Amino acid sequence: MDIQKKNEILQVFGRLFRAHPWHGIPVGNNFPDVLNVFIEIVPTDTVKYEVDKLTGFLKIDRPQRFSNVTPTLYGFIPQTYCGDRVGQLCDYDEDGFDLKGDGDPLDICILTEKTINQGGIILQAKPIGGIKLIDGNDVDDKIIAVLKDDAVYDSYNDIKDVPKKLIDRLRHYFLTYKQIPGLTPTKCFIVDIYGRDEALKVIKASREDYIEKFGDLQNELINILTNDINSK
Repeated sequence: MDIQKKNEILQVFGRLFRAHPWHGIPVGNNFPDVLNVFIEIVPTDTVKYEVDKLTGFLKIDRPQRFSNVTPTLYGFIPQTYCGDRVGQLCDYDEDGFDLKGDGDPLDICILTEKTINQGGIILQAKPIGGIKLIDGNDVDDKIIAVLKDDAVYDSYNDIKDVPKKLIDRLRHYFLTYKQIPGLTPTKCFIVDIYGRDEALKVIKASREDYIEKFGDLQNELINILTNDINSK
């Protein structure tokens, strides 16, 4: 079946059914230089939302009980998965750590000068760097990107273009957002702040991890439909 026919079938399904944010939204025609991103939480949220992996709806993960709120738009890159390949890109080596990807889609922070006050939306963004975070024994990368065509941030092409104070704000958020006063802090620390080239490696690795774990779901759908039609 040619590509045009496949796209026509997928478009019909897109009209009939709501896409699952993780599995149903395409990565984008210019992946990984320009990404489709699903936003879960915004800086005005006092509740941490995240996508329910089974249904695709946003759910309340936990109320933000303390003063930490995300400093940027925050979400994930559809059809990515942080597995072995993502874990292997972390060269942190210390006894007691058996590092692996965290088993979630790849997280991403979006810089924009616009006030966007609701999550559950899709946008396009350009990756410029990332934060390599270790949470327990999980490698939990946070890609940093800019909103495509943003009036201020679209001119940023690499992490070195971002003011240090903004990076420090992101660092502080990710080092403290799980801490609860009076309890032992989680073993969460940052091992690297990296630029665009490394970010693209992490994004590509997460895409390969996804395909290995879930396969190419759109092509699987096409094959099921065409086989069903041909059998009649």
